[in-house]
Amino acid sequence: MATRATKKTPVKKTLAKKPPAKKGTEKKGTPAPVAVTLPALHESTTSSGLKVLAAERGVLPLVAMRLVIRAGSAMEPADKHGLADFTARLMRRGTAKMSADELDETIEFVGASFSVGSSEDVLSLFVTTPAEHFPEMLSVLGQLVREPSFPEREVELARERALAGFTNDLDDPSVVADRAFTRALWGTHPYGHDVGGSSAHVRSFTRDDLVRFHREQMGPRVALLSVVGAVSPEVVAREAEKAFAGWEGGPEAPVALPPVDSLATGRVLLVDKPEQTQTQVRIGGPGFRVGHPDYFPAAAMNNVLGGGFTSRLVNEVRVERGLTYGIHSYFDMLNAGGVFGISTFTQTDKTREIIDVSLAEVAKVRAKGITPAELKKAQRYLAGLYPLRTETNESVASVISDIRVHGLGDDWVEKFRERLLAVKAKETVEVAAKYLFAQPPLIVLVGKASEVKKQLTGLGPVTVVPASDYE
Repeated sequence: MATRATKKTPVKKTLAKKPPAKKGTEKKGTPAPVAVTLPALHESTTSSGLKVLAAERGVLPLVAMRLVIRAGSAMEPADKHGLADFTARLMRRGTAKMSADELDETIEFVGASFSVGSSEDVLSLFVTTPAEHFPEMLSVLGQLVREPSFPEREVELARERALAGFTNDLDDPSVVADRAFTRALWGTHPYGHDVGGSSAHVRSFTRDDLVRFHREQMGPRVALLSVVGAVSPEVVAREAEKAFAGWEGGPEAPVALPPVDSLATGRVLLVDKPEQTQTQVRIGGPGFRVGHPDYFPAAAMNNVLGGGFTSRLVNEVRVERGLTYGIHSYFDMLNAGGVFGISTFTQTDKTREIIDVSLAEVAKVRAKGITPAELKKAQRYLAGLYPLRTETNESVASVISDIRVHGLGDDWVEKFRERLLAVKAKETVEVAAKYLFAQPPLIVLVGKASEVKKQLTGLGPVTVVPASDYE
């Protein structure tokens, strides 16, 4: 998992002059990168059990907060897919003390912003605010998580919007492909459904479902608050205690997900959309969990294979053959496991060709890894890009949270480029052999089944389903 860095350590200047190098002896090379560090972290814990990380940073009078709760979609009941995301969004629509309109007015009046994000493992509430209004906005955040009211009318409106969204999503073959890929690959594992759920499940949501999920899954002992910006750690600790005192509920400790023994590969799932003139293509197999030791050699290897604009897949599939406008490969890393995948699209009659060409490029890297020159170029690119990813308070707050939630180690940022630049070519061969479809992958296609199916001979068992299965 790539996290992002923050402020740069200044380089000391010296007045001592070195003698000029003799002609022809100048060394050419890239200077050592300037160290990238996080601001000092100050930890505290509220009386309710919420862990708080504070980092005083920057001269601008702004503060960013991120509250992470280990209550993502993997924690949902088997018949309530989408409930975590739905509940999180409804928390914003009223508390025991403030209506949705009053919340909006209070937040907008001071120039702050609130947003919510959900994933398989966690849900997050993000806040940015002028520093002078930090205590007030932290108090509002505390209300949202301690005492959401989940007004019945707001639940009804949110349900209607969500159902309309599912209907619209059927018109986007890319969305259908991603949903079908997730469901087919993970199967019955808690990761095996879209974070937003499905129309059949969302249609069944009641206010009681939201209240129960909030009470049982969202609590201080499975949460972490990170605060970054123009506010002292002492003030953060004091105001956090005020805002979150009395917060109850949730598990006593993070719930362990079942291990990922295997993924459903070696077959083809064809999702029929008869009106399509193009085919969405997803190819995937097992990857690794977030924080895995293979991350750094895999990141460098994948940048060469399909993770960059000048990658082998882009060159062979797009530039040389003109089969698509876009193709990329990626590692998707979650707490309990991960996926290596390829995502692209092409004309209906070119479906088999793009599959064969993509798998051939993967096979080349699986057999031999990448060249030393390609590795060096990928390392320079990724190392050079890394400092740009933690330039704001918001990004630093997210990095701090990710480091602790996913157990990456507090030296993750400081050591990131050192670990990346230490990767050897033989390590890329090893990770390629592990993850680049050593066994036949899962192939998910969304397109005109009557034209696509006849192109799939030899790729494995083919199952055809209607697109409406993914509403």
